[in-house]
Amino acid sequence: MVMDVHGRDLRYFVAVADQLHFTRAAETLYVSQPALSKQIRALERQLGAPLFDRDRQGVRLTPVGTALLPHAREVLAAWERAEAAVRGAREAGNATLVVGMSTSPGRGGLLPAIRSRFTSAHPEVRLKLRQVGWEDPSAGLADGTSDVAFVWLPLADAERYRWVVVATEPRLAALPETHPLAARERLDFADLLDEPFLALPAATPELRDHWLALDARGSRPPVIGGEIASADETYESLVGGIGICLVAAGNAPLLTRGGVVVRPVEGLAPTSFALAWRADDDRRVVQDYARAAAPRTLS
Repeated sequence: MVMDVHGRDLRYFVAVADQLHFTRAAETLYVSQPALSKQIRALERQLGAPLFDRDRQGVRLTPVGTALLPHAREVLAAWERAEAAVRGAREAGNATLVVGMSTSPGRGGLLPAIRSRFTSAHPEVRLKLRQVGWEDPSAGLADGTSDVAFVWLPLADAERYRWVVVATEPRLAALPETHPLAARERLDFADLLDEPFLALPAATPELRDHWLALDARGSRPPVIGGEIASADETYESLVGGIGICLVAAGNAPLLTRGGVVVRPVEGLAPTSFALAWRADDDRRVVQDYARAAAPRTLS
C-alpha cells in the first residue's frame, strides 16, 4: 500500500501525541482546533486506523498511534535537518539574512543604524525584511522563516531562543479621545481595571497576558472587549469604542493617527523589545547581526 502522507500531517499528529489535548496542540501549531481535528481524521483515514482514543477521560494514543509516533519523530527530525541544509545552501548562495518583525522597529532610526553597522562588516549579505502577523509572537523564528527577529518579551518557549534587548519602554494606555479618562494627563492602572481591553490572539498567551497587564491586576481578571491581530485592527477597534489597550511608547505613533490618544500609566512595569534568534543557530551572520543590534552588550 502506497500512501502520500505530508509532513504537516505528521507534525500535527506529533503535536497531539505530545500534548494529549487537541486544543493545546492547536495552540502550539497556531491553527484552530477544528482544523487540527479535521487533519488528524484525514490522516487516520489514509492509514485505515485510528491514532487516538477520545472520550470524556481525555485523549490517548491507540496501539497504531504508539507504533507510528517514533517513526513520525524520525521523519520530522530528518526533514528539519534537510530544511536546515537547504536553507544553509540557499543562504550561502544568495547571502540573504531574513529579519522578521511584527511591527516596525522604528524608534529613532534603530533599524537603519543596525543595518549600517552590520553591512560594514558584511557588505555581501542582503538583508530581507519580513512582516509577520501577530499570531506568531516569534516573528518567524519558530518555523524557521526568519533568521533573526524583532520581538516583544516574554517569548513562548524561551529556551529555544537567545536575544538582546534593544529598547525598554513604558507601557502607555491608548484610548479613544472621547473616552472620559482621555481628559487626564496621567492615569493610574487601578482606574483601568474595569475597562474593556483589546487582547492579542489567544494563540499568544504570554504576550496576551503581558499586554493585558495581568502582572498588575492582582486577582481581578481582565474584561475583554475584543481581539486584535494588527496595528490597523487595533486602531479601528480603539476609534470604534470596542476597548482600550496598552501600547509601548515607541509604538504609540502607530495608533495616534487621529481619534486616539495615549496616556502614561502609573503602576505598570516597562516592556522590553528585543532582537532574537534561535539558540541553536551559531552562524556568524546571525551572531554579527545581534552584535550590530547591541554592540556594547554582546561580546
